[in-house]
Amino acid sequence: MSRDDPPLKETPDIQGAYPRLSRAQIRTLEAVGAKRRVEEGDVLYREGDSTCDFFVILSGLIKVVEHFGKEERVVGVHGPGRFLGELGLVRSQSVLFTAVVAEAGEVLVVPIHELRNLLTTDPMLGDVILRALMMRRSILIGMGAGMRIIGPRSSPDTRRLRDFVARNRIPHQWLDTEADSGAAALLRALGPDAGECPIAFLPPDRVLHNPSPAELARALGLLHPSASDEVCDLVVVGAGPAGLAASVYGASEGLSTVALECVATGGQAGTTSRIENYLGFPAGISGAELAERATIQAEKFGARLSVPAQAVGLDPGAEHHQVRMSDGTTVRARAVVISCGVRYRKLQVPGYERLEGASVYYAATQIEAQLCRSDPVVAVGGGNSAGQATLFLSRFVPKLTLVVREHELGENMSAYLAERIEQLESVEVLLHTEVRGLIGEEVLDAVMVEDTDTGERRRVDARSLFVFIGARPHTHWLGEWVALDDGGYILTGQAASGFRRAAGLGDGADPSLLETSLPGVFAAGDVRSGSVPRVSAAVGDGATTIRLVHQRLAALSEAALQPPPHTYVSSK
Repeated sequence: MSRDDPPLKETPDIQGAYPRLSRAQIRTLEAVGAKRRVEEGDVLYREGDSTCDFFVILSGLIKVVEHFGKEERVVGVHGPGRFLGELGLVRSQSVLFTAVVAEAGEVLVVPIHELRNLLTTDPMLGDVILRALMMRRSILIGMGAGMRIIGPRSSPDTRRLRDFVARNRIPHQWLDTEADSGAAALLRALGPDAGECPIAFLPPDRVLHNPSPAELARALGLLHPSASDEVCDLVVVGAGPAGLAASVYGASEGLSTVALECVATGGQAGTTSRIENYLGFPAGISGAELAERATIQAEKFGARLSVPAQAVGLDPGAEHHQVRMSDGTTVRARAVVISCGVRYRKLQVPGYERLEGASVYYAATQIEAQLCRSDPVVAVGGGNSAGQATLFLSRFVPKLTLVVREHELGENMSAYLAERIEQLESVEVLLHTEVRGLIGEEVLDAVMVEDTDTGERRRVDARSLFVFIGARPHTHWLGEWVALDDGGYILTGQAASGFRRAAGLGDGADPSLLETSLPGVFAAGDVRSGSVPRVSAAVGDGATTIRLVHQRLAALSEAALQPPPHTYVSSK
């Protein structure tokens, strides 16, 4: 830092994102770390690194920047008592920023595996650190820091990449080539072919032309390879609340566990802005925070989570089953927990398919709120998901119209949500109303709605449409071995016993409580027939399956130890 530069000031603490550790907490970290003297200009870690250690500042000043050595942007400045890093640190994700010593001093270097142990063995210290890392991730997302996606708003490929990084809460900036002259100029300077848009820029200098989610995930450190020739104890298909619970309990109880998720950990719950009726969180907790905590917990116990990893087939076997993946790989396991949840239902109205990739959303998170800020929006649905999204989005948009087909807002929505929505001046609720069409060519201009009582139609201006009209089970990939009910949900326990006997599956024993018609395959969460659509119920399902998995593995072990039947050979 030259004499002409203005003096650096520490970034103010925001909701516990930049706490100062106590002396006792630092002593705890000193027991597993090492002190190091640092000089001005030293680089502690660099954007693009595959991983880094955990640094506590004992003296001096550290600045965190992006685009190091080029057009640097300072995203944080920290002094004695603070620590560096954001959520990617404990998720084994690639480093998105560079930490540079601004004033000479001393730091404490803690190996990342020691930090992961402390996050669970020291609850008070772990909570301070984990809460700060998650808050920093949210702040960085709000700043538009991190990787960059450049592409037109109207492109389905651009929307696909935006959705993927948004659902996985990756700090990023989107530059719209249809509205941002700087983005268009950057593309012209690079000279890519038009078909190569969108482009993902990853720190420090990596450029990906229209990458698939899997390619982008691999570059970011999200996708972990699976060994096709390995037979693990448990494979969990789907990493929503049920799948994450199964992964945590399975791995913590010594089972070699692989979890596969096609979009992002947390499932539909991960897109919920605030869960207020989950036991033990009186102030509520965001779905993203709950998912991030559970993911870290599962990985700490040794579970391997891969995102995106889409299951497309299930091949049964006597001692193990095989899950086939969309990329051609397979995962083999002695037991399978299916917790792949449900997929959002879509409106069947004119203009929907044309505008779905650009203006239609199925989740209301911080990312969507930023994209819709200052624009009128329409939300559709009368359940809790629609209610929670309405409350969240109303803080960012000037006008929100909630379209509800029911005659009372509280008919299918929790009373506390309905009461809060009715008090919001910026929200208009249209009861007994349904969407009849979308207006707009490349982006949404308005929504046509109809009062189902009077037949009256009206145009509602909107730039974005949020759809929360229920979901359908994601079970089409299971084939003929797993029995489903009329709605496509997986039958378990006694309900699946008739199918099992008719198909001649297993040894004739009835399925256990959450076991499907296929022995050794279990179902948990929303995908299970008769399940309760609550996060707590899904977590309970996931935890319960592990006890049943242990019973299955014990039975397999006992069968393997049984001596083979005697073979009598005639003496003649």
